[in-house]
Amino acid sequence: MMPTFTNLHHVAVTVRDLQASVAFYEQVFGFEPATEIDDATLHRKLFALPGGTNLGLTQHDRGDDAGFSPFSPGLDHLGFEVENQDELEAWAQHLTARGIEHGGIVEAPYGYALSFKDPDQIALEFFVSK
Repeated sequence: MMPTFTNLHHVAVTVRDLQASVAFYEQVFGFEPATEIDDATLHRKLFALPGGTNLGLTQHDRGDDAGFSPFSPGLDHLGFEVENQDELEAWAQHLTARGIEHGGIVEAPYGYALSFKDPDQIALEFFVSK
């Protein structure tokens, strides 16, 4: 019998400056991290997102400073689902009001996307299906 899982619990991304990244995501989401982990090798703040998935921002005490690239193996982008196009437009206005650059709402055959980047250039997207 094949084992099962129920949902995506969390996504953890590595950031260069935890304080700067937390401030950015607080601006975007409008709420603070729910919890943190702080030990000898890493520092993580965890945002409890609607729907039950958690987003962990992790700063390691060591690592390279090459920065994020969606063209390298690994994470391409994080997509946050929204209910409808009106909500997507509200997100565009929200980002603009906070001085967060974005690419505007773009239509694809499967839905509409609003793309932007965090301080480490990690690609983020608010998305609604058609």
